[in-house]
Order: sequence, then structure tokens, then C-alpha cells
Amino acid sequence: RILKQLYQKENIQIKPFEKTELENNFYDLAISNVPFGNYGVFDKEYNKENFKIHDYFFAKSLDKVKVGGVVAFITTKNTMDKMTPQIREYLAKRADLLGAIRLPKNAFPNTEVTTDIIFLQKREQMREEMPSWVKAEEYYTDVYMNQYFIDHPEMIMGETKETTNQFGAELEVILKDGN
Repeated sequence: RILKQLYQKENIQIKPFEKTELENNFYDLAISNVPFGNYGVFDKEYNKENFKIHDYFFAKSLDKVKVGGVVAFITTKNTMDKMTPQIREYLAKRADLLGAIRLPKNAFPNTEVTTDIIFLQKREQMREEMPSWVKAEEYYTDVYMNQYFIDHPEMIMGETKETTNQFGAELEVILKDGN
């Protein structure tokens, strides 16, 4: 509401992303710390994809940037590491991975989750052949890591360890001093 007062001539929308009225192929850049969650979003344009909320943010934002535009998002490691490649295939058809950085589990205050910053650049044409970053390989028993991070360990800001939580085994990044 303050932004609306400051920039009265601009199109400021205060509503959930799925209800926004934003042009496709218009923006140069989309930056976000996407919401995390294991739930879907109702948006007629994307319902057939059955995206979880963080995947939905990637897909819709990629549609909003123009060819050559960049999507730079903070997300959980699960976008890159989940065993099933569907969201990565969807993104790889439409964008090139410029790079990704894996951060330690405590990179952000009051969080205990390993996060990634992912940089995608929208392609002019849909890709047919999938790049290696679409794959996630079994790194430990039943724990997967994206091929990009296997090929580029220098992009992991800390030490990768296998840990367990209430859901089972998990891959975690901690700083080398143990934090």
C-alpha cells in the first residue's frame, strides 16, 4: 500500500501471484525468495502441470520474463535435487541454467534448510535435448543430488553431509567449521 502511494501511476498489485495480471514475455528480471510448501496453487493456466507452490513460481515467472530475461530465485535444495525431474525438464525446455549456488542450512536467520540460488535465462526456442542439470543422481542411499552440483562442487558453500530427520535420510550443507 505504501508502494501504491509512492508510485501512483504504476501497476502495483497487492494479491497472490496466481491472481496477478502481468504480461507474459515482458520483464527483464524476476527475483524472489519463493514460498516453500508441499501444496499446489489454483491457476487455470498451470493446473494441468500439478505444480507445488515453489515450482509454480518458477514456471509462471519464466513466462513473465522476455527472451533473454533472467529468473533468479532462492529455493530449497529440492528444486534441483528431487528424484523426479519433471520441474527441471519443464524449466530446461524453456531456459538455460546460468548457474546455481548451494548455501548452508543456516544461511538465513531462523531457518534450518539447505537452500539454492538458481539463475535461469529464458530461451528463444524450446529445447528438445535435456541438459545434464535435469538429472539428480543417487548420492547416498535414497538421497539425491543434482548433477550440476556433482559437476560443480565449487558452487556448494560448505560441506555436504548425509543426515537424518523425521522423514529419513537427507543431504545437508554445513559450513566447514560445523555451523
